[in-house]
Amino acid sequence: MKGRKLVLSLVAVLLLTAFPLAASAAQTLGLVVSTLNNPFFVTLKEGAEQKAQELGVALVVYDAQDDSAKMTSAMEDLIQKKVDAILVNPTDADAVVPSILKANAAKIPVFTIDRGATSGKVVCHIASDNVAGGKMAGEFLAEQIGRSGKVVELVGIPGTSAARDRGKGFHEAMEQYPGIEIVASQAADFNRDKGLTVFENILQAQPEIDGVFAHNDEMVLGAIAAAEAAGRKGIVFVGFDAIDDAVKAVEEGKLAATVAQQPGEMGLLGVEYAVKFLNGEDTPDFVPVPLKLVTK
Repeated sequence: MKGRKLVLSLVAVLLLTAFPLAASAAQTLGLVVSTLNNPFFVTLKEGAEQKAQELGVALVVYDAQDDSAKMTSAMEDLIQKKVDAILVNPTDADAVVPSILKANAAKIPVFTIDRGATSGKVVCHIASDNVAGGKMAGEFLAEQIGRSGKVVELVGIPGTSAARDRGKGFHEAMEQYPGIEIVASQAADFNRDKGLTVFENILQAQPEIDGVFAHNDEMVLGAIAAAEAAGRKGIVFVGFDAIDDAVKAVEEGKLAATVAQQPGEMGLLGVEYAVKFLNGEDTPDFVPVPLKLVTK
């Protein structure tokens, strides 16, 4: 009899491990991340996982690999799974709209994290004020180069709200300094390798560059590597996100500054507000996550 009870207990444990949702009837959240090939979004995912574990909800994570088609497929899969809510970090603010509308039709609440969507019903957007961050970076860069000179802007993935808003803030800052000329503004898709190759081409075309602002740290680190390889010195670089490699570059004096976001906090708050909403609590349309400038 004791042996039979032990076997039943072991089976119960295995079932709870393998099928926690069925056993506990926990809420299920879906998280679609633009790419897990970027440390920023890995940290965002980890923050979401931490809060999901703390609150006892299940979290299903998809990596869209910076591909809007893959993001659409992931969203549709979550809708078919009838998850309780979807958290999405869009690859493209327009391309994600049809998927949000499908979730709306299925009565699955949608929350956007870090990057927003241009349309569709979104319960809550959790993000930094990217316009303010871009302006903060631009003003710092302007002061560092003496309020005059030639600067380059490395743009993130066109169509993302992060690229649009950071660019908007940066250009608002540049408008305050008539002595500064933006000699190049090119997309490098938030990618370090593309940041390197794009900036290599810009270096060849522009014999004089005083400063660079990149919409994220991955691109600016690639640009720094390109400048070092070309022997171009005296360029002031400013990034965005404060990933570990960028903070190290600030400490080493290679990067003048980076705007620190809190991706872990974004993921954490995304799960927290989704659960609050599912439990009938009021949620704001926008939850801002504070920014700060990291300098040496």
